[in-house]
Amino acid sequence: GGSASASEIVAGALQDHRRALVVGTKTFGKGSVQTILPVHGSGAIKLTTARYYTPHGRSIQAEGIEPDILVERLEVTRPESGPRVREADLRGHLDNEENLTAAGDENDGEITDYQLNEALNLLKAIALSRASAVVEESVTDDEPLTN
Repeated sequence: GGSASASEIVAGALQDHRRALVVGTKTFGKGSVQTILPVHGSGAIKLTTARYYTPHGRSIQAEGIEPDILVERLEVTRPESGPRVREADLRGHLDNEENLTAAGDENDGEITDYQLNEALNLLKAIALSRASAVVEESVTDDEPLTN
């Protein structure tokens, strides 16, 4: 995994306290604290002075955090079907009077981060499941069901 150090500490704490589901791949395993100590004027030495542990005592160092739900990394690419032609590429196209495209909207809604997309799908599923449970609880046995 690409997550290291501070994000691993947060993920491990949330996981230990059952406050979140960790989704993705196993983290990097950077669970140590380095301290920089000055040496002879302009020199310095970096020493490992501590290790990070989760609230339940799991070592992060060289072990990482295992996700609750494994979602492998995946590069989502568009099938090559030749050069993509847009209106702006056409000779004599109408110019846009205002720049309406926001800086982050250039991917036309394409999925660029598969793991993030899967985590969002999981959140949507959990929300739908909870909403369904609330609806089921609101229907009592003494109420007649009608079509």
